[in-house]
Amino acid sequence: MKHYPFILFYLFCNVFIYAFQGSFWVYLVYFLGFFAVVVWGSFDIELGYFVNSLTHKRTKIKEVALTFDDGPTEFTPKFLDLLKEHQVKATFFCIGKQIEKYPETFQRIIAEGHTIGNHTFSHSNSTGFLSASKMIAEIENCDKVIHEVGNIKTDLYRPPFGVTNPNIAKAIKKTYKNSIGWNVRSLDTITDDEKKIYQRVTKGLRKGSIILLHDTSDKTCRVLADLLVFLENKNYSTFTVDSITNSKKND
Repeated sequence: MKHYPFILFYLFCNVFIYAFQGSFWVYLVYFLGFFAVVVWGSFDIELGYFVNSLTHKRTKIKEVALTFDDGPTEFTPKFLDLLKEHQVKATFFCIGKQIEKYPETFQRIIAEGHTIGNHTFSHSNSTGFLSASKMIAEIENCDKVIHEVGNIKTDLYRPPFGVTNPNIAKAIKKTYKNSIGWNVRSLDTITDDEKKIYQRVTKGLRKGSIILLHDTSDKTCRVLADLLVFLENKNYSTFTVDSITNSKKND
């Protein structure tokens, strides 16, 4: 776990409090600072504060992973068409309810050789506030749908919104998942400016990057079309996440 900055921060605060003989205002500053650090650790998956998530591949060659969250959707077939045209394999972190809604698209993702990951059953907006037992149920129910519709199993899991906390950490451990994060976040669900999305992704790329996109809009599909051309022109190859977790692909 990458707790070292937070441990040092904690020790520093205690020394600071001791030096100032426990002043109320010092305690208040300490509390607010520590709270801010915990919140930061909860929302920044790259820190690995509560869960040690895989966020990139250690490699010396120019290769990246394309990952798509929140599908399948009505837009997913367009993404699949582009990936097929460019002969690229990606990793799709799918929501159980969406699989039930678009079973044929989900089966196509598998049939065309892409990797599947678990993205919970409902992708609840209250994910960060669920108990460990409810989080376990979210993961297990998604696993059930994945197996029933796709006849596969996966040990790959991506936390909704990238949020982690002790309950989510416990659920991941209990369900034997590998937590998958990213180090290039497109923010394609936040901005409608395709140029900004494209520039954010291409500017942040480095060897071994895991890119977060969403197969949920025509906007991102158009960005993907440009991104695939960019990767080809810059001589980037691609990898799927299971290739660096010792997972058995779609087994």
